[in-house]
This record gives sequence, structure tokens and C-alpha cells, in this order.
Amino acid sequence: MKKLFHLLGVSAVGILSLSLPLRADEGGVSFWLPGQYASFSAIAPTSEWSLPMQTYYYSGSAESTRALTRGNLLSFGLDTDFAAQFLVPTYSPDKQILGARPSLSLALFPGYADTSAVVATELFRQRQSDSVSGFGDLYPTLQLFWNHGTHNWMTYITGDIPVGSYNPNRLSNLGIGHGAVDIGGGYTYMNTKSGWEFSATAGFTYNLENSDTHYQSGIDSHLDLGLSRSLTEQFFVGLVGYAYMQLTPDSGQPPALGDFKSRTFAVGPQIGYTFQAGSRSIFLNLRGYGEFSTKHRPEGGDIFMTINIPLTKGK
Repeated sequence: MKKLFHLLGVSAVGILSLSLPLRADEGGVSFWLPGQYASFSAIAPTSEWSLPMQTYYYSGSAESTRALTRGNLLSFGLDTDFAAQFLVPTYSPDKQILGARPSLSLALFPGYADTSAVVATELFRQRQSDSVSGFGDLYPTLQLFWNHGTHNWMTYITGDIPVGSYNPNRLSNLGIGHGAVDIGGGYTYMNTKSGWEFSATAGFTYNLENSDTHYQSGIDSHLDLGLSRSLTEQFFVGLVGYAYMQLTPDSGQPPALGDFKSRTFAVGPQIGYTFQAGSRSIFLNLRGYGEFSTKHRPEGGDIFMTINIPLTKGK
């Protein structure tokens, strides 16, 4: 059992340190992707170089009476699908900063988005749809990890570099059109004897103004949770969940929308497996979420399939 948790520590952390885009705030689209952290989020990697990869899919919709601004468009009854393949080269040097192991990563992705909605103008409402494929924004992340027995802590700072495909007059986008900074931390309880693990990661996002629309999303808070139980040396099962709530109102939205604070909650199952490929331990994780109690954003479901490949041996 101790071997399994060691392998998960090597493999899982890189992919869980992603800062990915998707939903809330302006147009129901946020910098932070709820659920990007899950189990083992505060376990330090032991491989210096690794390549976490994550296949992600989201499908959601908004009620016909719910208005969302999409760039320069006011939409109702929005339906959206988003798919992406995230690549996150990660470096964790074998040294300490403030008694913690550091980790640096940069997330990037090719993706596809398809969206339809009733778009309102001064004269009429008309159902429109469009799609886009290409590359999204860039997401650099710095993390620090501490360990004391079964208790593990992590802190991070990440942000959005808005270089992805974005057009304020389009329903579908792969970039969010503005910069953002997110800070937070996490805790993992990991008992290698009993096989139980629990993780919680929380943070806050400050959004910069979108220069194309002069819209600024409010400050967001988020909590990602993971619970797992190892059944064998290689296999575990568990539950995941997230809570996402906007703390301060947006600015620049149509007055009729009010403060436009968004929120969503979700729960779902997860499974994980670790296998050997030569001398390397490859980690796989599949988890899904069903959203509920959503406000001012689409409501639907997420699927994450992650794989992490250590590129150098841990020391």
C-alpha cells in the first residue's frame, strides 16, 4: 500500500496542478476550472521532469430565461460543448524553498468548442450557433509542498496569459479574453497503512478587465475535494466534488443583469490505476462530475481523464 501512495505522489500532482479555463462570470466563462484538483493534490512530486496530460470534456446548458453575456452578445438558452487535450510540462527541482519542495509548470491545450444560443439585439431575437478549434490561453503555475507524516500541505499561485483564440463577437471561444491571477492552497491526509486519502484545495481568483468588452468579472472562490480508498497496490476508487462561488459582483454587464454573481456545485465518482511501463510508473485517473444548484452559468457535467508520465527518475 505504501508503494501505491508513493507512485501516486510521483504521478498525480503534476496533472492536478493545472489551471484550466471554462465557465462562470463574463458569459458564464471563468479562468478557474472547477474540479481541476482532486485526490493527492498536496502530495509533492518526486520526479524532477514529468509530462501530465489531461483529456477534458464538458457539456452544459442554461435555461431559456437565463441571460448570459458572451463578449458583445447577450444570449439566452445557451448550449455549450467543450473538449480539450491539456499538456502540462512540469519541473520539480530536487531542492527546498522555505522547507518545501517547489514545482513549476506551464499548461497549454488544443481544443474545440461548439455553442448555440438565442442572441438578443435591439430589434429581434434569433437562434445562432458557431464553433471554433485551435489553441487556448497559457497557464503558468508555481507550487510549494510540505510534508509531515500523514499530513501534507501545498500552496500555489497561477494565472492566465490571454493568448488563446478569442473573438468578442463569437459565441464559442477557447480563450477568456482577459488576464487573471489565482492564489490558494491545499491539504492532503494520506494514510499508507489504511489506504485512505482525503484532499481539499481552495483558492481565490482576481480577474483583470477584458479590454475588448470593458467587462471585469468579480472575485471568485473555489473548493475542490477528493476522497479515495486503495483496494490494491495499483487500484483505488473514490468520490470527488467541487464548489464554486463568486464573491464580488461583475462590472460592465448590462444593468438589467444585476450583480451577476455565479455559482455551481458538483459531485461524482473517480477511479485510478498505476502501471509499469519499463522503469516508469504511469498514473491514470478517470473522474466525472454532475453539477447542481447552478446560477448565472451553464449547468451540466465534466469528465476528466488524466495520465502522467515521469520523464526523470525521482531522487
